[in-house]
Amino acid sequence: QVQLVESGGDLVQPGGSLRLSCAASGIIFAINAMGWYRQAPGKERELVASISNGGTTNYADSVKGRFTISRDNAKNTVYLQMNSLKAEDTAVYYCNSRLGSFENWGQGTQVTVSS
Repeated sequence: QVQLVESGGDLVQPGGSLRLSCAASGIIFAINAMGWYRQAPGKERELVASISNGGTTNYADSVKGRFTISRDNAKNTVYLQMNSLKAEDTAVYYCNSRLGSFENWGQGTQVTVSS
């Protein structure tokens, strides 16, 4: 059974930092592309960052320079380091894996940025 489990979501003040983790099982992690998406209430789910099996990264314009995606294949885990957080970053963050046409999603973790 495929399982993607996010952790690290929290309430944080504007300007603060968080690191999200996504632990994967049931997939060959090292050959999957991994991504972080987010969805705020009433809004569409959007891609935040992705990392290929070879380590190539992509970021949404809204998070460039603030967020960093990384992966540890030995731990079957992908991370999202979030710095200089803004209120607009408030959302449920979802982990995604993809291998060709095969796609999986985690259950999400809540990030709230508020003073």
